[in-house]
Amino acid sequence: MKKYTYSAKKGDVERKWYVVDASDMILGRLASVIAARLRGKHNPLFTPHVDCGDFIVVINAEKIRLTGRKWDQKKYYRHSGYVGGLRETNAKKLREDRPENIIRFAVKGMLPKNRLGTCLYKKLKVYAGGRHPHAAQQPAMLEI
Repeated sequence: MKKYTYSAKKGDVERKWYVVDASDMILGRLASVIAARLRGKHNPLFTPHVDCGDFIVVINAEKIRLTGRKWDQKKYYRHSGYVGGLRETNAKKLREDRPENIIRFAVKGMLPKNRLGTCLYKKLKVYAGGRHPHAAQQPAMLEI
């Protein structure tokens, strides 16, 4: 009898849709759970080189919490590509302008830095308010 480890194929994976309410949740703890779900680590068929994860819709991103003084101290950087083009903004300013980016940046940093990570990141949908346009997929609530 042959004994081998099962390796999931792309067609074997059944993806589901989940909604996560980010109200009064701590950013890092929420992002780590979302990243694991996107990667598919909760699935018994998890295979590291295959996209085994689910689609995640995050609502109420504007009500996320940070501990300590991170609203003022946490910095987000971007670079234009030109000399002297480094720009920074803090979490408080980012929450005022684009609150969904706070969750996006946190989750993206926890995903693999390769083509698989790009595919996983595209399955994350984040919305600042309590409404989302994915009702047709019939997403289930994910309790965290």
